[in-house]
Amino acid sequence: MGPADLWGHHWMGILFSVSLWIVWSPPAAAQFTFNANPHGATQSEKAVVLSVSGTPGTPQAHGTTRGLAKPTIQVSSGTAIEQKEMVTFYCNTSDVNITIHWVSNNLPLMFRERMQLSKDGKTLTILIVQREDSGTYQCEARDAYGSQSSDPTFLEVNYGPDPADIKLESGVASGEVVEVMEGSNVTFLVETKSRPPPSYMWFLPDSSNLSLTMRTFAIHAVSREHEGLYKCLVSNGATHLSRLGTLKVQVLETLTTPQVMSSSPNLVENARSVALTCQTDHERVNVQWFLSGQPLLPSEHLELSADNRTLTIHGLQRNDTGPYACEVWNWGSQARSEPLELTINYGPDQVNITKESASGVVSTIKAELNSSLTLQCWSESKPSAEYRWTLEHSTGEHTGEQLIIRALTWEHNGIYNCTATNPLTGLARSASVLVKVVGPQSSSLSSGAIAGIVVGILAVIALATEMVYFRYIRNARRPSRKTADDPIHETSQPTPKEEHPTEPSSKSLRPEYCNTSQLQGWSRVEKMQPPDPPEKTYEMKLPSESPGGNSFSPCKPPPKALMPPLRLLSIRPKSNMESIYEELVNPEPNTYTQINPSV
Repeated sequence: MGPADLWGHHWMGILFSVSLWIVWSPPAAAQFTFNANPHGATQSEKAVVLSVSGTPGTPQAHGTTRGLAKPTIQVSSGTAIEQKEMVTFYCNTSDVNITIHWVSNNLPLMFRERMQLSKDGKTLTILIVQREDSGTYQCEARDAYGSQSSDPTFLEVNYGPDPADIKLESGVASGEVVEVMEGSNVTFLVETKSRPPPSYMWFLPDSSNLSLTMRTFAIHAVSREHEGLYKCLVSNGATHLSRLGTLKVQVLETLTTPQVMSSSPNLVENARSVALTCQTDHERVNVQWFLSGQPLLPSEHLELSADNRTLTIHGLQRNDTGPYACEVWNWGSQARSEPLELTINYGPDQVNITKESASGVVSTIKAELNSSLTLQCWSESKPSAEYRWTLEHSTGEHTGEQLIIRALTWEHNGIYNCTATNPLTGLARSASVLVKVVGPQSSSLSSGAIAGIVVGILAVIALATEMVYFRYIRNARRPSRKTADDPIHETSQPTPKEEHPTEPSSKSLRPEYCNTSQLQGWSRVEKMQPPDPPEKTYEMKLPSESPGGNSFSPCKPPPKALMPPLRLLSIRPKSNMESIYEELVNPEPNTYTQINPSV
């Protein structure tokens, strides 16, 4: 289908419209002739020739209609500064009875509050220009038969620079700071929006500046010397505005291994608390604690400080030994300490005594005489407890876990105490066991048993001697009977070993013995057998008090004797004998006394 066919269809629609108009205006004498010249018409202007034929004898009327003229746009300024200027567009057209429509960037214009349109629609005013107002503008004239658009007019709006944002391509933001790893290459990039493109000037932390108009620059092998605040001044020559962007850079060192330190070298169970510190030379690092290789979870028992560098263990228990480790890290590297295992001293716990290597705790042990016995003392303690054995009522002691007796004797009977002491905790506990030595009844007595028997025998002898002595005193108080034929009224004198009474004072009466005469020296009494048979035997007896005279002083018992009382027998003297001997009834060897001869 060629162009002629297309235009044919177009004009067929026009002819159809004209035919309808003829129906509405039905003068019978009128006749319309439509002459379309599509080839002679242009796209902007089309001519339609209508021929009206009347009845014969009336003149013919010929009419021609033209399309709308192309409007033009006038603008007050083709370039404007955002938020500083006002722009006015005017649509110029010679056509009447038309309506004006505005087009921006090939789309119907969206009217806003900051825009104003005249009543005839030909004047468009943008009161406050914004950057989105940039672009092409057209006005379009319309009537009932068609429309005509103007050529586009371009409006350029200058703006910016917007706030500048400095970024690092190889850095990691941490709040308002960007961290970079030591030794890495970093590239600085500033981002902003501006029309026309702005100029850039960089200011470094060492107070130097770079005359760079580029929005990027790089540093190779960054070090701690490159830390600081970086600034970039962004300027727009058209708007005469400037913006300053800043960025603080921190250079992270390669981390070294930290170390866990304890606040006390000697830890004791149930102590108040102990603090573990993660020591590191790095300041800007994060700290993580590990317990037995697993991340440590804080609790009331395990408390972390605000910076996580100190771990406090409250109420230390024996199972809080760890091991503990801390790890320092940043986004570029990490390092973990060697694990630290705590030595927690405790105990001693309950002390137990066992026989030899048996596990059962004993309180009483029976062992055969002359057999061996091994006692084992043990208690849970860290460090190991020191053990000391003692036997009740004995000053000896033994140190060590084991007490070994090679051969039991009767002296080993008794209660054995074992005391366990922890020198670091300062605590001590003890336990005891009763050892009974058993054996046959005919067994030989021990020295202790023999000593006991001897003491008992001596006690019996002393008691018997005392009874004899009191009997003698009782008999001595009775007066002696003397026969008429006995010329001797004497009594035995005390031996030199006897105690003499204390000398009485001059005013007191001197005690005297009844019928005793002055001692006349000492002579040995020999044991003699009495003649066979003796004619008379006299028994010496102290006379009783005379009822009618004072020739004799009252009788006083003789002093205490150190030997059994002597019983004297009197023998009739023989002729030519210088001394008379009396034989003792109960003679004792090594017993001497003096006998005063009869008068």
